Amino acid sequence: MDPVEARACTLGSYIVEENATVRQAAQKFAISKSTVHKDVTDRLRRINPALWQQVRAVLELNKSERHLRGGMATKEKYQHIRELRAAVD
Repeated sequence: MDPVEARACTLGSYIVEENATVRQAAQKFAISKSTVHKDVTDRLRRINPALWQQVRAVLELNKSERHLRGGMATKEKYQHIRELRAAVD
């Protein structure tokens, strides 16, 4: 197995075990989101179809929850701003 295939399997295992997003995997392994996505969608499909199916399920779940995470991030951002303003007043 060449290094790229090994990386794809490692990324796939990480995403399944940690229920991680593509962004989290990219940060953990210090590679781009594009590389992670290419590895776990294209390469992994032909290298390890069973793992690919598991990764696909996690990515679909993440995609369906994406709008919720974005809303929470926005809420936390503005709550932090309100707290800073209250501390100054």
